[in-house]
Amino acid sequence: MPTPDAVEVRRSRRRTRTVTAWREGGVTVVSIPARFTRAQEREWVDRMLGRLAVQDERRRPSDAALLRRATELSREYLEGRAVPASVSWSSRQGKRWGSCTTVDRTIRISDRLQGMPRWVLDYVLMHELAHLLRPGHDGSFWALVDRYPHTARARGFLDGYAYARGHGEAGPDDDGAWDVDEDAMPVPDEATDGVLFDMGTARRPSLGGRRA
Repeated sequence: MPTPDAVEVRRSRRRTRTVTAWREGGVTVVSIPARFTRAQEREWVDRMLGRLAVQDERRRPSDAALLRRATELSREYLEGRAVPASVSWSSRQGKRWGSCTTVDRTIRISDRLQGMPRWVLDYVLMHELAHLLRPGHDGSFWALVDRYPHTARARGFLDGYAYARGHGEAGPDDDGAWDVDEDAMPVPDEATDGVLFDMGTARRPSLGGRRA
């Protein structure tokens, strides 16, 4: 995460009605219209940094937030029958993107998924929740996973990345933990890698109440 001081403001004469912010290495870049005053620049930098912070929190949830989300998914798609004792990020997943141990009902999610699209993370959570009910990868297991409406999309996303990277398949762990049997990590969704505000869709007092 960049520090609040690691901000680069780029003024563009071609940009007239939008402000965009994104991460670029260790710097947060905020692109604004060239006509902005210094006061408007400060206002919109603060506004966009706030939007990025909200996005970061949503796409990099804490362990507690992971457990809450898993509970929500279980309640919505599995009648609440899959009840994990804990859900946590793990840096020891190897090529696995999620695993669970049915004995103690613990779920671990690879921290390489942090920052990935929400629907991909939800799919991995659903996959592990289903393993709490069905330990193998039989038809009954996939019937549970397929209740999540974005399963096919998420699997296609992972499969496409796997093809590009040429990673091998992961398998079940020796300690009885079952992994997500996808081949590789998804790439960030570039459409949501930053935040954009279209000033043409809203009126702002600092812009004189006019559409830019």
